[in-house]
Amino acid sequence: MQHFSQFPEQAPATPLLDGIDSPVALRRLAPSQLEPLADQLRAQLLFDIGRHGGHLGAGLGVIELTLALHFVLDTPHDRLVWDVGHQAYPHKILTGRRATLPTIRHLNGLAPFPSRGESEWDCFGVGHAGTAISAATGMALAAQRQGQIRQVCAVVGDGALSSGMSLEALAHAGGANANLLVVLNDNGMSISPHVGALADRFPSAAQPLAANIAEFFETFGFRYTGPIDGHDLPSLVAALSESSQQSGPRLLHVVTRKGAGFIPAEADALSRGHAHSPAAAPAKKAAPACHRVFGEWACNTAAKDPQLMAVTPAMREGSGLTQFAEHWPERFFDVGIAEQHAVTLAAGMACEGARPVVALYSTFLQRAVDQIIHDVAVQQLPVTLAVDRAGLVGEDGVTHHGIFDIALLRSIPDAVLMAPSTEPELKEMLDAAYRYPGLAAVRYPRGSLPSEPSGAPKVEWGRGRWLRRGNSGVALLNVGALLDAVLSAAEQLDASVIDLRFVKPLDSALVLKAAADHRWLVSIEDHAVEGGAGSAVAELLAQQRMDVPLLRLGVPDHFVEHGQRGELLALCELDAAGITRQVETFVAER
Repeated sequence: MQHFSQFPEQAPATPLLDGIDSPVALRRLAPSQLEPLADQLRAQLLFDIGRHGGHLGAGLGVIELTLALHFVLDTPHDRLVWDVGHQAYPHKILTGRRATLPTIRHLNGLAPFPSRGESEWDCFGVGHAGTAISAATGMALAAQRQGQIRQVCAVVGDGALSSGMSLEALAHAGGANANLLVVLNDNGMSISPHVGALADRFPSAAQPLAANIAEFFETFGFRYTGPIDGHDLPSLVAALSESSQQSGPRLLHVVTRKGAGFIPAEADALSRGHAHSPAAAPAKKAAPACHRVFGEWACNTAAKDPQLMAVTPAMREGSGLTQFAEHWPERFFDVGIAEQHAVTLAAGMACEGARPVVALYSTFLQRAVDQIIHDVAVQQLPVTLAVDRAGLVGEDGVTHHGIFDIALLRSIPDAVLMAPSTEPELKEMLDAAYRYPGLAAVRYPRGSLPSEPSGAPKVEWGRGRWLRRGNSGVALLNVGALLDAVLSAAEQLDASVIDLRFVKPLDSALVLKAAADHRWLVSIEDHAVEGGAGSAVAELLAQQRMDVPLLRLGVPDHFVEHGQRGELLALCELDAAGITRQVETFVAER
């Protein structure tokens, strides 16, 4: 394996890779050509991501594995299912998307993860971890039922085995005798080093292979092979060739290094070079990102209250809890990729008098709705949900936008849901949620929130606030992070602005006052229009039989792809110009 100390500054020479436009061409090579091809593929990935950004460490770690899989399997007839998709960049290069890889995660460019609509070699779209074994089992059982003879292979990271869904799928696949090959990519990492008792059983934990690891998988009904070196191409090809000649449930244990071949990534113990952003021009000092504000709040609150427990599903760094984990390791719980467990764990803590705070992304909250309802809300337990990355998140795209949490949470009895529009509001709302004797959630965006308008009042429980009084007869009801755009639009429209602050309980008196004083109401939110805060306003007006025209602005009723957050807000007409345009049309038509 060739090692690189920095990103290549010039396009690398890749004579073998230049001849690969699909895995069909790859399979025409001699086995001896795979190792030099791996060096060329690694150089190409480093060159493209170094210039244009994207996920890096996971792809570097599976260069050799990806080549071996496509060399041995007859893809796309044989199905190759990737868990998550951070590791699928080499797969994209080998399946005809090399020229467009620089566009990955950019508006109208390649999807950040495998996508069925993008390539016939992407047989299953992914974004959240833990789905691959379930999907591949379904494909294998359907193929058996239809009399189709094909291999179905799921490539999963060892971190994905902390997901209960993966274990459920293993149990079912083994019991159903599915003709399935699971390749366990064991690198000891998720985004950061993974956790849990199972992780200690793997050789990547710098310990000898536990004698019972084979027995563990065989208990599920899988024939176990391994572990083998995931960077040794001859061994990989031999092991995959042997496994592909077998039938039934099989598991091939492959040990790799995330970030392999790139010295800076291999030296990065925190994330092994998980993602890379090209250097940008120095910008003026920006407000702190919301996850850092939350992390500071968690530390300050923990210093005052020994009952605070912080829980996160494999999102320590992303949720801003690194400093908390260092200061209070006995009160910090990273449960791995297990959102359902995280919520019910917090419920159990709350039963014993603790005050748990669960920090998770909006898109991952979706995976724990049953636990939020049954295990927390029904039992009226004091659990705070810090809902990060709410709204359109940008480059991670359709699987990661946090645009459904309001609709999911506001229908839960006695739940509280707050949406800060400024940084001071975020801190105050976290305090309010933490004091609430039941389920309380605070949703906040990726990135930062604006500073507070001068003279703005403190957060009052269940109350919104007037920020501007206009003369056009239009009242803009802001929900959360779009306040700057709303205020700019209000200037153009001479509209009033109300910051709702609380989605539940909704400040009914304030909304009804706005409806009585204005000819038109407009709700604006960084959330799906259907079921969002605007829907709550519409329900209130209908209950009160107030015939006031209401325009609900938010993310339209279709899936939004990837791009920079500003670009996506403009596409959804949620920037100042788009809001102004939509309101002017609405008023003109009435």
